[in-house]
Amino acid sequence: MRSLTPLSPSILALCFGVLAPVVQAEPQVSIRLNGQQLQPSWETLADDRFAAEFELPEGILQLGDDRADGQPLKPFQRQELNSASRFDYQVTRPGRYRLLIQTGDDANLRLLPVRQESKAVEQACRPWNGEAVQVPVADVFDNGQRLRDAYSGNTATVQNGMIELTPAPESDGLLLIEVADAPSHQPRDWRNATVYFALTDRFANGDPSNDRSYGREPDGAQEIGTFHGGDLKGLTSKLDYLSELGVDALWISAPYEQIHGWVGGGDKGDFRHYAYHGYYALDYTQLDANMGSEADLRELIAGAHARGIRVLFDVVLNHPGYSTLADMQNLGFGTLREGMAQYLPKRWTTWRPEPYENLHSYHNLIDYDHPSWSRWWGKEWVRAGIADYPAPPSVLVDPVKGSLAFLPDFRTESESPVGLPEFLSRKQPTRAVERDGYRVRDYLNEWLTNWVREFGVDGFRADTVMHVEPAAWAQLRQKADEARKAWSAANPDDPMAGEPFWMVGEVFGHGPETSDYQANGFDALINFAFQAEVAGSASDCLRRANNSYGQYAKMLAATPGHNFMSYASSHDTSLFSAQHNGDLMRQHGLASALLLSPGAVQIYYGDESARPFGPTGSDPYQGTRSDMNWDDHAKPEVAALIRHWQRIGQFRARHPAVGAGSHRQLAESPYVFARQHGDDKIIVVQAR
Repeated sequence: MRSLTPLSPSILALCFGVLAPVVQAEPQVSIRLNGQQLQPSWETLADDRFAAEFELPEGILQLGDDRADGQPLKPFQRQELNSASRFDYQVTRPGRYRLLIQTGDDANLRLLPVRQESKAVEQACRPWNGEAVQVPVADVFDNGQRLRDAYSGNTATVQNGMIELTPAPESDGLLLIEVADAPSHQPRDWRNATVYFALTDRFANGDPSNDRSYGREPDGAQEIGTFHGGDLKGLTSKLDYLSELGVDALWISAPYEQIHGWVGGGDKGDFRHYAYHGYYALDYTQLDANMGSEADLRELIAGAHARGIRVLFDVVLNHPGYSTLADMQNLGFGTLREGMAQYLPKRWTTWRPEPYENLHSYHNLIDYDHPSWSRWWGKEWVRAGIADYPAPPSVLVDPVKGSLAFLPDFRTESESPVGLPEFLSRKQPTRAVERDGYRVRDYLNEWLTNWVREFGVDGFRADTVMHVEPAAWAQLRQKADEARKAWSAANPDDPMAGEPFWMVGEVFGHGPETSDYQANGFDALINFAFQAEVAGSASDCLRRANNSYGQYAKMLAATPGHNFMSYASSHDTSLFSAQHNGDLMRQHGLASALLLSPGAVQIYYGDESARPFGPTGSDPYQGTRSDMNWDDHAKPEVAALIRHWQRIGQFRARHPAVGAGSHRQLAESPYVFARQHGDDKIIVVQAR
């Protein structure tokens, strides 16, 4: 997650205690490859944290005491390390790997594949001259079968293992070939899912009356980090639009209650940053008033289910939101430094910095050492480094217990029972109830899965997965499965009753490979490799994606239940349209590259309409969250682009073979590939 606005370095002393460094020697870990000792050159990351990189061929990488029994090690997995440890890793994909080792009392190691630019020669893209295309289909379809191009609607009959079709003029030489009389619906497979990610506040405003909930105000400037008005009713009003894109799952930003006030945005504190994105939770049991009412949520889910669309909540188990002036004043926690009250207006949240200050400067008014901070989350709930709260280590030193962007870090690993945070016990309205014997993660799991139990939420997109211990995710999944069964039993007439829960995780930088995260509750992980390695080149022509398509399909076939979700744009990285200067032909090509990729895929809102980058201030990611460009949809060139996405998206939705099938190249010129999943068969052609 990069939806976090880090505080400036000058504020660190106010927010966190300083830990005295304990200098550790370089790690003394035996490292062998195929029996040969390696002598790494260690890079010092911190006093007790080190890294080394290796170029590894196929074979066995052995870490630790060769006299001990080896334990299997998988990429991205954090393993405890002691003098008697030994881990064995089967290198099946030669390449560069990075080993992270922490020494000291909490010694551990982690092995990470290093993604590199492909050095293969790019396949040339050829212009299509508009002529008919001869397509070899003998290995897939029989002579006499009538086939249809789903893009143009034209049909042809197989003769001597060939068909001839002319691609539609606006298709850029694309043919989407299916059996003409095939069933309109095949059994659904999550590996063929098309997930639409809508940042709710920036998507569609269905109820302007809730735009300024909790006293939130526009800033009158560029509105970089303010709430823009999008809500649950707005999402509901666009369900038919999503259905026409072939979408079968809608991922929405967390709609539960967020911090009411703002923090300074960006490194320079140059804009007011509210929690419009859903990553600064205040109360997990209530809907945020800016998002709408519980009736609005029920209407959204019912409407989505009626159209075959599942609804996924973005969830955060790693951290709640920052403290803000508004929440301090209204919820009664924390206090100001002596004499600072005179510098604040009656409503603290309307404070403005002096000309020589920026918006981070409000921290100078606050006494972070005062015992009244016990009335906030409390030291048993979070690491925050204020008052008597424990100070989190650097996230580089400990990814699980460290703090992301100086946010308070939930103590999800703690086995100690806790009561409700004091502010929640006094807050109204809330559904948070104190439970005997509950640990921090027990409360969070109950609060999050109640949305499944009560409203029929179909799945979670889990944020910052690598920064929470796997056992907590496994427990969340268990509780979500139980809640899903309870909801299905109570709502037997809902079209989605009986469908299993689905959970996809964000492990920043993870690719399409398997890992232990998928043994701890996750059905899929986000595939960051697609944006970096495939999207750009394959938007020129599909033949440039062929190697990746083949690798993806093999991974899915080799491991039952394995899945990943590829994307080309996101709120945490970049917009494809901005990367390519709003080039509509590139955006046109992206539809083919993404929607014809194996595995689940994610459309970021506006990918289909070339939504432009927005104002961003000193935080480069804010511009990826611009308002959905609905007004542009009336432009002929954008309308044509959307129709292109719709045709490919509907083809994908009809055919589980696209995402879940085997992949086989049939011809180079024109470029032709086939996919098959059970009885479902398709052929894709691009005459380029």
